[in-house]
Amino acid sequence: MKRLEALRCAAMKHTHSNDEFYYRFYKRYHENEGMEEYARYADAFATAFGELTPVIAPDELIVGTIENTLSDAEKAEWADVYRPVAQERARRAGPGQDSHMAIDYPLLLSKGILGIVSRIDVLCEQANTEQRAFYFAAKECLLSVIALSERYAAWADSMAQEEQDPTRRAELLEIARICKKVPAKPADSFYEAVQSVHFISFCLSLNPLRLCSQQFQLGHPDRYLLPYYENDVRRGVLSRERAQLLLDCLGIQINVRVPSGLSSGYMVGGRDRDGRLVANDLTEMLMQVVDDIRMVYPAVGLCYTSEMPDVILTQACELLAKGRSHPAIFNDDVISKGLERYGVPADEAHDYIHSTCVEITPVASSNVWVASPYTNMAQLLLNTMQEEHSDFDALMEALLARLDGIIERNFKAQNDFRRTRTENSLNPLLSCFVDDCLARGVDIEKGGARYNWIMPSFVGMANLVDSLYALRTLVYERRELTVSELCACLANDFVGHEALLARVNALPKYGNNVDEVDELFTGLIDHIVKECQKYTPMHANGRLIPSVFCWVMHERFGRETGATPDGRRAGFPLGDGSGPCQGREKNGPTASILSSTKWEHYELIGGVAVNMKFSRSSMGANSIDVMKALIRAYMTRGGFEMQINVVDRTLLERAQKDPDAYGDLVVRIGGYSDYFTRLSPQMQAEVIQRTEHRI
Repeated sequence: MKRLEALRCAAMKHTHSNDEFYYRFYKRYHENEGMEEYARYADAFATAFGELTPVIAPDELIVGTIENTLSDAEKAEWADVYRPVAQERARRAGPGQDSHMAIDYPLLLSKGILGIVSRIDVLCEQANTEQRAFYFAAKECLLSVIALSERYAAWADSMAQEEQDPTRRAELLEIARICKKVPAKPADSFYEAVQSVHFISFCLSLNPLRLCSQQFQLGHPDRYLLPYYENDVRRGVLSRERAQLLLDCLGIQINVRVPSGLSSGYMVGGRDRDGRLVANDLTEMLMQVVDDIRMVYPAVGLCYTSEMPDVILTQACELLAKGRSHPAIFNDDVISKGLERYGVPADEAHDYIHSTCVEITPVASSNVWVASPYTNMAQLLLNTMQEEHSDFDALMEALLARLDGIIERNFKAQNDFRRTRTENSLNPLLSCFVDDCLARGVDIEKGGARYNWIMPSFVGMANLVDSLYALRTLVYERRELTVSELCACLANDFVGHEALLARVNALPKYGNNVDEVDELFTGLIDHIVKECQKYTPMHANGRLIPSVFCWVMHERFGRETGATPDGRRAGFPLGDGSGPCQGREKNGPTASILSSTKWEHYELIGGVAVNMKFSRSSMGANSIDVMKALIRAYMTRGGFEMQINVVDRTLLERAQKDPDAYGDLVVRIGGYSDYFTRLSPQMQAEVIQRTEHRI
């Protein structure tokens, strides 16, 4: 469709900048120095929202975008005067994670902002002084969102008066009508609901104390949008085609709201809070968005259950077979079991979100810090190898002792960051949509959320396992060389030691269903899970929950890590998740699945990512059935998540040589997707080197 292509092209070229908001916020904030912090924040927030420039692009149906429309004088004032103020305030607010969550969209749609304001008014009657300050700021921020939506309504109305095309004029008038109504009031139609969902997500992304892009997820739209869709279809005021267009426009707006290199989207399928299977028109349509707009977002997660209708999994595989990098397939049973393991009630355990890549957080109730921090497991081994050990067991004991020390130090550092945020940060608008902040009268930044987890991630597990096997075999069993001699070879990046490198490469590797290799992975995971259980982060329901995914950190760590005993050369990316290292799957995809499911996944709610790459040129009449069988096998064996690239090496190599011609080529990385030509040369090489299975 011409409209979609125009919006898509504009979004591909969009430059992300929140400078107008930051400038207007901090100009007012600076003027009110000395005011009580919640009041100061609320006043600056309301001022900024009251002055933001509404932006409605040609052909847009879902609106809410910020562009840097500052004058040259304002840009200079922002750079010279107020940016330093903003940076200092953000520094004082503290480091740590944010926006890895989905808010309470059903609350927004059913009550509207004014309904939440009414609740705050009631809560204020019994509140203490500190709570009243929080409630005041929350209410002011909510009313600011309404004011901005009304500014959009007025702008759309003024655009309509100038519009010559009657069709577009009618569209602008409808946008004006909807923005006057939502998100202030409850949504009554599908269009109103979609606009309300986007607008609040857009407003939440303008966080003055976090000078970075926000990645809020949209939860499970095939659940909370379904009543509006079915009612409109039943009344004859909405066709499936029109609904698909609105969802496509929503998907494009995610790309405008969140820059590439991150991850933002939604989940579909699975089971709802009552345990009922979710598989409906919107489940299919929300996946279809991926094919319609062909962009890096939405990051779609399909929640798999064994009872899922075959048509849903077939559609997912057909999208992947086209070369789309979404959806990723998540195991609803495994994830729900894991959430219950960490104290989430059964009726909430199916209501989760992949909070960016594969990290799982409960919807509408989380202040979870994901990937906090990443640990380089390959470097951990290299550090351990600086001392000789009498046997392999002694080496392992030393390695695990170092690992335990890292886990403890990292936990203490992250918990200190939490304490800093508690003392110096606030986010009253977000708190309105996260249980139990309003009920407790406590800001999300100060511990008001129901779940306050920290999720460290351990990167390069497959490199560590393959390296340990090589050490055990070559050093401690065959006695071919000592650890110090091996370290000397590694320091030279195997140059001059090509025969040793060949012997290392000939050894069995993780991902080929070799028990004596795979058991090393299992032992390490068991140890990490038990070690993390020793620590309790501050605030309600604090947990330290591990993960084994990497985002882009396998490339960053690899760049700074020397050669490793598994045969990996210096500077090359580490393994891209919890599956085998790049190019080491020699026995086909089934063997790879068997290896990567010999250890329990459900306790790693922080995220487990398994990448598989299939040759697009080899796809035949039976390939979809084979792909479905592999997915089902992985899920049946307790796999957490599988992400699939269907692409040919030759296509990727052409894109390297002519990036302008392949600007929209999307590939799956380490839990998220990105435009291939925007990746670093090292990351491009890593994607190309992954084993390309033929099915």
